[in-house]
Amino acid sequence: MKNFLRSITPTFLLISYRNAKKNAVRNSIEKQEKEGLGATFSSLVNDFRKCGITQGDSVLVHIGFSKLGFVEGGAATFINALQDVIGEKGNILMPSSPNNGLQLEYIQNNPVFDVAHAPSKMGILSEYFRKLPGVIRSESPTEPVCCLGPDAEWFTSGHKNEPTPYSANSPFARLVEKKGKILYVGVTLDNAGTSLHVLEDAVENFPFPVYFAQEFEVSVVPINTAPYNINVKVHNPLQSAKRRCDELLPMFEEAQVAKKLKIAKADTWIFDAEGMFLTMLEAYNKEGITMYTPKGVN
Repeated sequence: MKNFLRSITPTFLLISYRNAKKNAVRNSIEKQEKEGLGATFSSLVNDFRKCGITQGDSVLVHIGFSKLGFVEGGAATFINALQDVIGEKGNILMPSSPNNGLQLEYIQNNPVFDVAHAPSKMGILSEYFRKLPGVIRSESPTEPVCCLGPDAEWFTSGHKNEPTPYSANSPFARLVEKKGKILYVGVTLDNAGTSLHVLEDAVENFPFPVYFAQEFEVSVVPINTAPYNINVKVHNPLQSAKRRCDELLPMFEEAQVAKKLKIAKADTWIFDAEGMFLTMLEAYNKEGITMYTPKGVN
């Protein structure tokens, strides 16, 4: 329904509505700052712990940073607080796609992916995180993932030479193997459903045309090695328009692999990555449930 309404609404009205929402959020954050309210390092540490994040965890973070409200110290405070909770043995992962639109349109106009310099279009926190010392960025041209922690090389290395970003070697699949956690802070599966795509690559002969028929050659420019070319697949926009990811949330809650909490002012979902994948796989095998058929097909 949301996609339908967007499709029939004039562009100038959509832009006006989005600008009004941004201004309202900005004014609210400024008011919190003036009144001495908002999130601090200590409050974020407490919120992360209430979510069940503990020492040694590997955590993939999807975030709409403004949804937190005012954060004292900004992006650095969020990362520092999460690092404090997971400790030296934990890992932080964050999507850092250079594209915030359709993969097809992006790849048609961007035949080169510069790992070190292509900015993340996934928001202020993702771009801040990408630039931190010690962060390693994977080499997927469409869905690179940044990681900071002792296992960063392992998480990110599997993306090299993979035609899709969600294969068994991807950071998303390796998070399942690591029994990690996924945070959706101020966003939902509809906004950030990357981990749902792991099922599509894991299942042989997946029944929907997830990928566009044509593959595209991209030149990848790594940080310390020579450039190389790779053929990549991108999402089929016609199939992508049929996603109904948030309709899967009750299933994940019932399976006790997801729960809804708060981090600062942001509605937050936390997922057990392994439980999320196994729940999807079982539901698919039993009832044909996917993000395109959340009620099943049987």
